[in-house]
Amino acid sequence: MPADLPKRILIGRALRSDKLGETLLPKRIALPVFASDALSSVAYAPEEILLTLSVAGASAIHFSWQIGVVVAIVMLAVVASYRQNVHAYPSGGGDYEVATVNHGPNSGLVVASALLVDYVLTVAVSTTSGVANVVSAVPALRGHELPLSIIVVILLMGMNLRGVRESGSAFAVPTYAFMIGVMGMVAWGAIRSALGQTMNAESAGFHLEATPGNGSLAGFAMVFLLLRAFSSGCAALTGVEAISNGVPAFRKPKSKNAATTLLMMASVAVVMFMGIIWLARLTHVQMAEDPAQQLVGAAPDYHQKTALAQISEAVFSNFTPGFYFVAAVTGLILVLAANTAFNGFPVLGSILAQDRYLPRQLHTRGDRLAFSNGIILLAGVAILFIIAFDADPTRLIQLYIVGVFVSFNMSQSGMIRHWTRLLRTETDPKKRSHMQRSRAINTFGLVMTMAVLIVVLATKISHAWIAIATMVVLFVMMKAIRSHYERVSAELVAAEEPEDVAPPTRVHAIVLVSKLHKPALRALAYARLARAHTLEAVTVNVDPADTEALRQDWDARGIDVPLKVLDSPFREITGPVLDYVKNLRRNSPRDVVSVYIPEYVVGHWYEHLLHNQSALRLKGRLLFKPGVMVTSVPWQLESSERRKPQKAWSAPGAVRRGEPRHQGNRPFETSDTTRTGSKDGSS
Repeated sequence: MPADLPKRILIGRALRSDKLGETLLPKRIALPVFASDALSSVAYAPEEILLTLSVAGASAIHFSWQIGVVVAIVMLAVVASYRQNVHAYPSGGGDYEVATVNHGPNSGLVVASALLVDYVLTVAVSTTSGVANVVSAVPALRGHELPLSIIVVILLMGMNLRGVRESGSAFAVPTYAFMIGVMGMVAWGAIRSALGQTMNAESAGFHLEATPGNGSLAGFAMVFLLLRAFSSGCAALTGVEAISNGVPAFRKPKSKNAATTLLMMASVAVVMFMGIIWLARLTHVQMAEDPAQQLVGAAPDYHQKTALAQISEAVFSNFTPGFYFVAAVTGLILVLAANTAFNGFPVLGSILAQDRYLPRQLHTRGDRLAFSNGIILLAGVAILFIIAFDADPTRLIQLYIVGVFVSFNMSQSGMIRHWTRLLRTETDPKKRSHMQRSRAINTFGLVMTMAVLIVVLATKISHAWIAIATMVVLFVMMKAIRSHYERVSAELVAAEEPEDVAPPTRVHAIVLVSKLHKPALRALAYARLARAHTLEAVTVNVDPADTEALRQDWDARGIDVPLKVLDSPFREITGPVLDYVKNLRRNSPRDVVSVYIPEYVVGHWYEHLLHNQSALRLKGRLLFKPGVMVTSVPWQLESSERRKPQKAWSAPGAVRRGEPRHQGNRPFETSDTTRTGSKDGSS
């Protein structure tokens, strides 16, 4: 059985690099892949508005539609602005590239930090919200939200490791089903309303009172509450930036297709968002932050359903399958909305790694041509957030909006500078007119997003500080990683003058031996081939009887390599060898010490437990010593793959000459091959 069979079953067969074009997305697949987050947010953004307004009781609920209109205007402004972004910067850097090019590297890192946090929270919020909806429909699952959320994240990770196109195809049906379900619900509600039919939610008969201590708010307190409700409703804008970060995943023409997808997403999202708010007023939904205290007339054991569930139940009161359909696709889309982050985070991580702000491993594509390391990292960090907040979507949503609006502001201000810079040199009146129109759009977008950011910081700072602190930590970490890579590059750059690199005067070779067995003899033979200036064998006197037996065996065999015995009163092997090598380097600083370590190579993982791995520990310590070269000389045991009998072979022309076929190793493919850095074994 192939060693990677489980991996192939999970993520599929590996794809060649030249198959990358086959993984690019058409618009019909790109919409559910990159817009599922923004579309699914309409399932909880209206509810967040109602929950926030409930603090002031029923008197504030009628402001919900005005707040919804303002949120829709902001969304359209942001989408119009991002359509300019994807045309100007189609490489996939999105907000990070715009800010870096127009404001400098530090601004780019601020945006990158904000986006990375936003992507992680997208996964955490989407999965926990989806699980919460499922648990509402299946009460038997209550109390298991945390493990269910973790399982969902792991499943999403596995699907995305199979590749963008395959995961997009899998998510297209639920996303389109959600769009059909919600828009169908709005249309059905409009028809019933036009016919004069009554549609009341299950909470319509309750009286909503203000939370204790608030009473009837007025003046500044009411303004603050409305602003807070507006900031909560702006959760509907999360995910808008994902398309600008995923432009490379689109089919050609990439920018045009990405801009079209943005427009499609905005149109559908605004219709669904405003439709749900309208139906909430039409069905008299009452949502409360504390149902037991605020909903007068509710039973003591009343369990508050989500706003969308109550609306669909009222609208489809005469068509039960419609209610169950909306409930099912809502729970599913909320879970699958995390896929937006699984497509955006790895691409952004790859760009940051290419710019040396994140580890280089994030720039490497996996077997399925996806950025596998970024996908795994995103899943791991999202799971940590879910565990830290006990899979509570309400607490996670409070952290959500800050990062995305920081990136919105930096991006729009960067685009204004971009168009201003181009206008200084452009003379074509038609092109200048287009640039001025684009700059006006980005300016309006900046005004909108800056206002939202100020409101969010003013109304949610008690929760938002966690997201801000995480962004600061990421910023400092990425600066440190870049500094490390630059320091290493400067240290490793080749000198222009050859004489600056002083060659070693002599090579002092050491073969470490514990007993005179086959691995030790092979190491001695290999060390002789290197023809070092000085060659000696070194052993550590851990057991005097064993050491004396080694001396006698050494002399009896007549080995012409001197044997050096190092004392070890505390029965340690690594320390005496390190001290001896250090003394050699101190006495002859221009010499190179070459250490040969014989190692066992076993074929089964459990056999590792039967060896003390002293060679591996010693090698790890010696690698940090300047002027010391370490060579592992492996001895493959019968259980290892190298010791298995090889197929018969024939030398070139042997069959034609009638020579017999040979068994065993081919010439120059002996099992005695020496490798540096053998993965396991013990001396």
